[in-house]
Amino acid sequence: MPRGLSRSMVVGAALIAALALGACRDTGNDEGKLFEISGKIFVFNYRLARATYVVTLRPLQPMRDGQVAVASFQNPAGGAPLVVEQKVWPKLDKVTLESPALTCVIKDKPYAIAISIKGADGAVLQKIDTTLMSTEDQSVLPDRPLVIDQLYTANPDLVGHPDGKLPGEPKPDCSKGI
Repeated sequence: MPRGLSRSMVVGAALIAALALGACRDTGNDEGKLFEISGKIFVFNYRLARATYVVTLRPLQPMRDGQVAVASFQNPAGGAPLVVEQKVWPKLDKVTLESPALTCVIKDKPYAIAISIKGADGAVLQKIDTTLMSTEDQSVLPDRPLVIDQLYTANPDLVGHPDGKLPGEPKPDCSKGI
């Protein structure tokens, strides 16, 4: 093969490789986004006999005073979504959104979460929609909290039932959430 042709092939291959690498670079799709989800989980607190959604947001840009994160969590029991509003603290490295206590969480069912980031003037700056599935049913929790105070005093209602399950304890009606 002639020397000039070989050099042309190498230069051509280098140009194609450079173009391919250029095409793989970040195209700026995250440009303008203020936050991204860095974590989401159902928390089953066995001691308190409660389940909650927890979503953590990581800032992608410096946070500003007056921003608020508003999360709308699908209610597993049915009915209106559970809405939580959390002030964004500019000096913190994350924003944590936690729902009120839940009932009727079902294993492997996707639940919708809608988050809005609002500015100090109330204008929506970003929307984030996601889903979350639990790896457990809420039936793993005891019927009542195992402890009743900050000192972890055993719940007297559960004497003789260390697992927290009470025979004949009424269960929530979960038919609306299915």
